[in-house]
Amino acid sequence: MMTGVKIMPILELTDEQVLELVRQLPPDKQAVLFRHLLRSQWSAWEELSRYGETRVRRVAAQRGLDWDAMSEGEREAFIDNIVHESEE
Repeated sequence: MMTGVKIMPILELTDEQVLELVRQLPPDKQAVLFRHLLRSQWSAWEELSRYGETRVRRVAAQRGLDWDAMSEGEREAFIDNIVHESEE
């Protein structure tokens, strides 16, 4: 027999209900939750970022462009063109 063990009840909530509960937290508690969620997803974001950087450099090179030599505005225009090419 286990003594002193507290079993946490499991609640089934919709996404909206969870978001509403988070909105009810004080700002400092929301910040703690945000940092926790960010840390738990950080490695996936880093991996996606590295993949995206590699791909955009490759696509730019295939089009005779040097990603590193491009200004921020040129990069944005390049990405915009790539995105809209797929819509055509």
